[in-house]
Amino acid sequence: MGKFRRVPVGIVGASGYGGVQLVRLLMDHPEVELVYLGDESSIGKSFGDLYPHLAHATNLLIEAVEPEIIAPRCEVVFLSLPNGLACQIAPKLLEKGCKVLDLSADYRFSNLTTYTNWYGIERSDRTIAATAVYGLPELYRDRIAEAQLVGCPGSYPTASLLALSPLLKQGLIVPETAIIDAKSGTSSSGRQPQTNLLLAEADNSIAAYNIGRHRHTPEIEQICSDLAGHELMIQFTPHLIPMVRGILATVYATMRDPGLVRDDLITIFSAFYRNSPWVKICGSGVYPQTKWANGSNLCYIGVEVDPRTGRVIVMSAIDNLVKGQAGQAIQCLNLMMGWDETLGLPKLGFYP
Repeated sequence: MGKFRRVPVGIVGASGYGGVQLVRLLMDHPEVELVYLGDESSIGKSFGDLYPHLAHATNLLIEAVEPEIIAPRCEVVFLSLPNGLACQIAPKLLEKGCKVLDLSADYRFSNLTTYTNWYGIERSDRTIAATAVYGLPELYRDRIAEAQLVGCPGSYPTASLLALSPLLKQGLIVPETAIIDAKSGTSSSGRQPQTNLLLAEADNSIAAYNIGRHRHTPEIEQICSDLAGHELMIQFTPHLIPMVRGILATVYATMRDPGLVRDDLITIFSAFYRNSPWVKICGSGVYPQTKWANGSNLCYIGVEVDPRTGRVIVMSAIDNLVKGQAGQAIQCLNLMMGWDETLGLPKLGFYP
């Protein structure tokens, strides 16, 4: 006899771009049933009112964000909320037995002082936060599988860390020389209207922003320090480019062994990610494009060596809303539930 039970899941913060990606992906997941959508700003509206292109696919109504409503119905809850809100509701959901995946920054930091310094939010949930696992499966797969609370990475850190991890873990670079130059589409900033995201402002232009103070910097530094085995500071500069989806992170670093060539690095990266189905290492002389990853949970990585400067250059391309957000959260869910890591996730992107 077949298995009929599907795991009931809910989404808090369903009206944003992360929320709508979760709805789209979870509705196609063979092991789950989407039973709850919550958002305080849209209570009583149908999800189709917010996203008419999905009106034919779901008739769920947006409900109040109350743990007493959510927990009896949901085994798993995704929190797609602004920073500082997930930490108010997650402890209550965990107490009631739910598994929680947070897409904000609230549970990404092992040191909450760092979180407070960068996000300006005081916390009273230190005991709960200490149990959270950083949700980058390619690095922390075993820990995620045992977790009740996962802090899913930001999109910039995902692309950047996947490019840097083999270099730091294998001791191939001088860690302090690492520089990340990253570019993102406008959807990374969410659905709330902002002047700099207007078509007239963003189109036909590219601009760096939050130089030296972007909030993803300490998140990147935390994991890089873990990989290197000592505290690191990383130079990270983000740029906004006039497209909707995608992130390209280009990483530069000085190699410890200047005798390594491109094919050596490709072999090392391929071995490092041999058990990571969502990371694809490009062949010699092939450099990834964001369009390749569009709509998929894939990360494409290209590697080059500049023998003149002794530097390695690594390029990492992802869809910021899938591998950089909702897709990665579902990848973590699969691990937490003991399912295949690729279950219910798009294996190929939209092209062109």
